[in-house]
Amino acid sequence: MKAIAQNEFGDVDVLEYRELPDPPISFDQVLVEVRAAGVNPVDRLVRQGLAAGALPHHFPLVPGWDVAGVVRAVGSAVDGFAVGDEVFGYQRKDHVQHGTYAELVAAHERGLAHKPESLSFVEAGGLALAGLTAVQALRKVRVSAGDTVLVHAAAGGVGHLAVQIAQALGAARVVGTASPRNHDFLRSLGAEPVAYGDALVDNVAEAVGGDGRVDVSFDCVGGPAVEDSVALTREPGRIVSIVDANVAALGGVYAYAKPVAEDLRWLAGQVDAGALRVEVQRTFPLERAADAQRLLEGGHVRGKVVLTV
Repeated sequence: MKAIAQNEFGDVDVLEYRELPDPPISFDQVLVEVRAAGVNPVDRLVRQGLAAGALPHHFPLVPGWDVAGVVRAVGSAVDGFAVGDEVFGYQRKDHVQHGTYAELVAAHERGLAHKPESLSFVEAGGLALAGLTAVQALRKVRVSAGDTVLVHAAAGGVGHLAVQIAQALGAARVVGTASPRNHDFLRSLGAEPVAYGDALVDNVAEAVGGDGRVDVSFDCVGGPAVEDSVALTREPGRIVSIVDANVAALGGVYAYAKPVAEDLRWLAGQVDAGALRVEVQRTFPLERAADAQRLLEGGHVRGKVVLTV
C-alpha cells in the first residue's frame, strides 16, 4: 500500500510518501480501505516525538488517528461490521506506528462506527477525534438544559463541533471566541461570537449580560484562556480544557478523547438528525500530507483539514 511514513522525529520534511506492506488485521479488527484521514494538532506532537513519553513509538511510523473509508476485510471475532460497510473512527492505538495516513488501516472495533449517511467521506474523516473530544469534554462538565457555554477558539476543528454539541446537549446559549472574519460562521452555527484578545473578559461579560458569567467554559487554547475562564465561570469545576492540564490546579477539568464506539454512534446520529455539521476548510491528497500539517500548524484554520486517499 501507499502511505505517509517517517523514520525519525522532526519537522514536516520527515514525512515521506512511500510503499509499505499492507497491515495485518487481528481477531477484533477490520481492514479499512481509507478514503479520507483527518489532520489533527496531535499529529504534530507525534511527528516531533513529543508524545513518545506517553505511548511507545516505532519506525517506520505512519501518523494519523482519524479515518473514514470502506471495510475490505473483517477479523474472525468481529460482529458489528461487514465487508462493504462505510465507516469512520478514531484509531489511536496503544503503540504508535500503524496510523491512518495510508491506503489501508487495521481498525479496532472500539473506535469505529458506521459513517453517517448524510456525510461525505471527507467530512466523516474530520469528525471522529474532534467530535469525541468535544462531546466527552462537555459531558465531563455536565452541560445540560439552560446552560450558557463559552467556547474558546470556537471556529477551530474541535471548537466548531463543541458549539453545536453544547446546543445538542441542551445549552441555551453558546458564546464563542474567534477572529472577526469567523464571526458570521459562528452565527451560522447558532453561537454568539466575541473577539478574543486582551479585552476578552470584558467582551464576554458584555455579551452574556447579567452577572457577566457563564455556566461552562470549554478551552481549546490554554494559558491565558484558562485564566480568563476562571474569572468568567460561576463554578471552577465546570471549566474544561483539552490542551492545558494545568486547568486542574485552578479547580477545572482536563479532557482527552477516548475511542468509544457508543460516542461515535451518538455523533453519527446527531449528524443524520441535522444537529451537527463538519466544516472542512481544505483537503489535500495523501502525498501532500506535509503541506496539510504545515497549514494546520500555521493556525487560523476554520474547521478541519483532511487528507483524501
